[in-house]
Amino acid sequence: MGVRTYLEEELVKARKDPQPRHDMYLKMIEVDPNEPTEEEHRLQSVTKPRYMIWRETLSSTATLGFRVEGIKKKNGFSSREFKTTKSEDQVCDILRMFTDNEPTTISRYIERLRDMRHHLVNSQFFRSHEIIGTSLLFVHDESNAGVWMIDYGKCQPASNGRQLGHDIPWIEGSQEDGYTLGLDNLLRIFQKLHVESLLHLRVSP
Repeated sequence: MGVRTYLEEELVKARKDPQPRHDMYLKMIEVDPNEPTEEEHRLQSVTKPRYMIWRETLSSTATLGFRVEGIKKKNGFSSREFKTTKSEDQVCDILRMFTDNEPTTISRYIERLRDMRHHLVNSQFFRSHEIIGTSLLFVHDESNAGVWMIDYGKCQPASNGRQLGHDIPWIEGSQEDGYTLGLDNLLRIFQKLHVESLLHLRVSP
């Protein structure tokens, strides 16, 4: 969740010693062989700051404020191959498949996300912390659906008692993480899928 997956202090530290790294170059060309510059190809290395910022542009992290990390279905199907899932249409396809386009399941997720948003915006902890690297775990069966916040390892208090909105794009130094921005986009997409699933039921023979 959020518009970035690294703490601001991680970027600052990386810039203090921006040594070219071959391992990050290899990770980059594995995804996009054309991304490195001519100089980076010559050195066969990229710096960590360059890699960190580029990585966020691959998925929907920077544009939607969240990305799909992985899914597993009851039929045994699982996948984590979503590094370049970037467009809203791609995300919709994945969530449609994950929920089997089932209106009741989608509706339950919407209800849970709304409840979560209500509690977050009224939480002093949420307003006073940088929420980085956390995930939402979605689990459902035929009769229930739940969403849980997990992975708090990178959460830390905002500096100087700053209060964060979590609902605006990140500008370096602001400590904003776009968590609520991502949550709102996720809610909007689920609501769109819910309408589609109801229409599908009406037209199905």
